[in-house]
Amino acid sequence: MALLQTLFFTFIALGVLVTFHEFGHFWVARRCAVRVERFSIGFGKPLWRWRDKKNTEFVLAALPLGGYVKMLDEREAEVNTEDLPYAFSQKTIWQRIAIISAGPIANFLLAILAFWLVFLSGERGLIPVIGDVVDESLASRAGFESGMEIVAVNGVETSTWGSVNRQLFDYIGSTGEMLFTLSDPDAELPYQVVVPVSSWLRDMENPAPLRELGISPPFELEALILAAVSETGAGFAAGLREGDVLLSVNGQQITNVDMFIGRVSSSLNTRLTIELKRPHKEGAADEFLTLQVMPKAVQRDGRTVGQLGVQLASKGRYPEALIRTIEYGLGSAFTRSLRETVDTTGFILSSLGKLVVGDLSPKNLSGPITIAKMAGDTARAGTDNFIRFIAILSIMLGVMNLLPIPVLDGGHLLYCLIELVKGSPVSDQVQMLGYKIGFAMLVGLMVFATFNDLTRSF
Repeated sequence: MALLQTLFFTFIALGVLVTFHEFGHFWVARRCAVRVERFSIGFGKPLWRWRDKKNTEFVLAALPLGGYVKMLDEREAEVNTEDLPYAFSQKTIWQRIAIISAGPIANFLLAILAFWLVFLSGERGLIPVIGDVVDESLASRAGFESGMEIVAVNGVETSTWGSVNRQLFDYIGSTGEMLFTLSDPDAELPYQVVVPVSSWLRDMENPAPLRELGISPPFELEALILAAVSETGAGFAAGLREGDVLLSVNGQQITNVDMFIGRVSSSLNTRLTIELKRPHKEGAADEFLTLQVMPKAVQRDGRTVGQLGVQLASKGRYPEALIRTIEYGLGSAFTRSLRETVDTTGFILSSLGKLVVGDLSPKNLSGPITIAKMAGDTARAGTDNFIRFIAILSIMLGVMNLLPIPVLDGGHLLYCLIELVKGSPVSDQVQMLGYKIGFAMLVGLMVFATFNDLTRSF
């Protein structure tokens, strides 16, 4: 059932994104008097088709993993003389640029709309007051203490933990100093703290800046539950099972997730004593067990660490007094959605830049499996989370399509810009060579990202 839900919400998300993207091309093409022969959502065998008064065929196909708008174009097939005025290739360069750009622009507009719907119900964020500070961590050595509030990072105001995380991301791969402005309940004025870093998190898969810094929000953990247990992992061999509630490790009560992960990671060739509760259904009494488990040694980010092969799910809550709530009206929600779209676009561009220059490990590239998992997880977490996921994915689609790679919209725009400069179109031979290279690049990238999905640590 979970798999079916994941597939369903994945197709819903992709269907919405593709429809908006292709409608952008379609709508502008119609206004530029280009004849649209087919508007298809999906590929393969048509499941449903319909023609409008202008003889455009609308198709819903069996494989909902993309779509396309087919326009009259003499470069693809012979066009009758009387139909030439309606061909895409006969339009002015500015009309062609408008038609090509319309798809990615539609994705950005969809993101603004989606964020606007989310912000209409208000915004809740956790004030960045420090809960735990890990001993001998970067934060501990710099003087961070529990109860302090992070007011700003590198001079940028941070009103929530989300904004702290976003600012810390800019430091990934860098060498230098991170500048924090902290507010201490015992001090009258905020003061600044410097944390030196060197190639920070450059080679790390799924970098977690807060965890690596050594701080975490105040979280009142009620239960640490095993959401999944790999049958090939050390945990399963020792008797851990999905649904188990972890109580203590080596006699120490588990008070936060990072504490447990740190204990497991550092326990190579050392047995751990784990106390747990195994809930029983149908009114039976819960079972309390004590298991001995030897973490399996695995390579992670160039280090050998211990791993149980389990997926954790924490149950608990943040202190209500630290949750900041902001209400928006129609206009202010729209303004906030614009700012969030711009910020998310900048974050994605920054991530791509870090990947290109090597500041961010290519192991962080995710493919269709991760996207599908996120679609299912966010949908099960609530409507607002799913809408926010669609907004972020729409921005990613818009940004990726604008990359100057032939076969993508950005590649077509690149050819148009070259035509503007040289005064004549790029030759068909050069365009076809570019398309082949671009297609090979995209296939290679997709294979690499899918490989990352399949080999990602469980």
